[in-house]
Amino acid sequence: MFCSSDVRKRLLFLALSGGAAVFFLFITAGCAPSPYTLKTIDHPHLPKNIEEYIRSEVREWEGTPHQWGGTSRKGTDCSGFVMIIYKTLFNIRLPRSTKHQIRTGVQIPKSQLQAGDLVFFLLPENMRHVGIYLGKGEFAHTSGSKSVMISHMDDCYWRNTYETSRRILPYK
Repeated sequence: MFCSSDVRKRLLFLALSGGAAVFFLFITAGCAPSPYTLKTIDHPHLPKNIEEYIRSEVREWEGTPHQWGGTSRKGTDCSGFVMIIYKTLFNIRLPRSTKHQIRTGVQIPKSQLQAGDLVFFLLPENMRHVGIYLGKGEFAHTSGSKSVMISHMDDCYWRNTYETSRRILPYK
């Protein structure tokens, strides 16, 4: 997201009038472009029941085999699955990798999860895993050893490897 032209003019004026330190402060404080700018959607365009909307799409994907680097129903990995679901359901383009998806949206506490939030797990050997929270303690993801499936956040494995959550959808 770039600064507005008025802000850029003011910053240029500050820089030219000897305020280089202030100029640098403004530039580093968020007026520089970010590598991943989300195209957000307006609230009226969100379906009334986001949980069921997502679950319906996930049902279409259940059983799709895990495939590293895959992004189709022939095979997908966790970040590819999340990326495709967001593009299909919400027309939101997410980054391709968990490394970049974990920096997208707004961090939220586990206690405030809502359907559509991304949930991240830190697995052995510092591998990251991502899924889409569905509600009622469940999330959809692609298991490395199985396929697209729904798991429960309170299962011992997921509870112990949970890392963080990110909100992408524009909830109030």
